[in-house]
Amino acid sequence: MNPYQYNSRFVQQPNESSSYAYYPPRQQPLSHYRQPTLESRVAQLESQIQQQITELTRQNEEIQRLNAEIGRINEEIIRLNQNDERHFDRMTRLNQRLRTVENNLNIPYTAGEDGF
Repeated sequence: MNPYQYNSRFVQQPNESSSYAYYPPRQQPLSHYRQPTLESRVAQLESQIQQQITELTRQNEEIQRLNAEIGRINEEIIRLNQNDERHFDRMTRLNQRLRTVENNLNIPYTAGEDGF
């Protein structure tokens, strides 16, 4: 048997550098392919920023609406407070008139010190 006969059945492919053994190119781990590229990460961040801007705009509009409502409520409170002051002044004047009438008729005053 020829010593080279066994090896002749398994022909080796010539490689680019015949002085070195052929090694296949290094494969990147699968995690490399799962990591987002810089462009996709930038696009993702821009999308998040746009969503945050939209949310902040919505919240700002809501704040403005609530501030307008608070303004209307404050105006209503001021109006009611002025009405209360007018009614209190009217009641005070009526109480003074009642005291005057009671004093003129010599009727003992029956109301409390505040007149109510």
